Amino acid sequence: MKLIPSGFRVPQHRHLLPCRASFGMGLAATALLAGCTHLGPKTVSADRFDYSSAIADSWKQQTLLNIVKTRYMDLPVFVDVASIVAGYSMETSVNVGGQLSSSSAIQGNSVTLGGAGRFTDRPTITYVPLTGEKFLRGLVTPIDPKNIFFMLQAGYPADFLLALTVESLNGVRNRSVAGGLARNADPDFFRALELMREVQAAGAVGLRVEEDKAKGPTAVLFFRHDDLPADIVAKAAEVRRLLKLPAEGQKYALTYSPVRGAEGELAVNSRSMLQIMTAFASYLDVPEAHLKDHSALPALESATPESRQNVVRIHSGKEKPASTFAAVRYRMHWFWIEDGDWQTKRALTAVMFFFTLAETGDTGKLPLITIPAQ
Repeated sequence: MKLIPSGFRVPQHRHLLPCRASFGMGLAATALLAGCTHLGPKTVSADRFDYSSAIADSWKQQTLLNIVKTRYMDLPVFVDVASIVAGYSMETSVNVGGQLSSSSAIQGNSVTLGGAGRFTDRPTITYVPLTGEKFLRGLVTPIDPKNIFFMLQAGYPADFLLALTVESLNGVRNRSVAGGLARNADPDFFRALELMREVQAAGAVGLRVEEDKAKGPTAVLFFRHDDLPADIVAKAAEVRRLLKLPAEGQKYALTYSPVRGAEGELAVNSRSMLQIMTAFASYLDVPEAHLKDHSALPALESATPESRQNVVRIHSGKEKPASTFAAVRYRMHWFWIEDGDWQTKRALTAVMFFFTLAETGDTGKLPLITIPAQ
């Protein structure tokens, strides 16, 4: 019996069966190679960046949403992504079939080819709501002053950072919105921050940790005076005068206190994360309808002009904005930070950093995850 494809005529003694067998073995080899290809390594570059971008965007949106809710006296809720397990499976198959007929058969000879493939992406993502005593304590406990000044040492501008995170420096008070009422800053506060920013840019101020036998590790703020221009030395002296620090002192131990510190101390009345969020929310553009129905706190205007570097703004509107740094929907309105507003972008990023420094997360055991075999 001869293997003759339908519609073709061949010489009587040419056999095509070996050719067909060779073709079938080639298809089988192709399927085998496809089954042996490693899928996992190819997903690393895509998954790693896609998941990190998605987590970063959702973190910004969650932080912005909770700042907005604070203005509405609503409960802030935080949910962390505890783990991500990406599972993939790929199946391929190839089918080869044929029919050989006698020379007198009507239907003739035939061959059939078939293939199938299936790709499955089944990620397992675990979310952990931040609740309980540890979270609440981290939310309302003032940030350690040394963590604030370590960020200053890392390059954050002093005027921006301290205006956002402290209520007062050595008794000199910042603008405050505690209790829903605006309190003007002391006249010397923003002037001291502006001068400290210039001193910081000249490298004349720094932070180090010194060991104290009685108190343990102590963060110390120091002012350099060697090899500095005369104007920078004068500005550093002016900072000490405005903050009521000893004129001849060069280093000051950082302590937490709402009142003026002792000799050789810089008392920092640092804010808690809840206070920082409340202060940030005071710059929210509340929709007029929400002001009329009293669902949100009214605008908190200050009679004292603030430094231009400290002005942040959260916009609001009915329509979703086209291009933003972060945008959330709440109470049938959109609230967003413009992508070109680098002051507000920097402030929101700093708030996210301080959530990490405040240790508001839960270090308890994560829920057990069962990953089915693919």
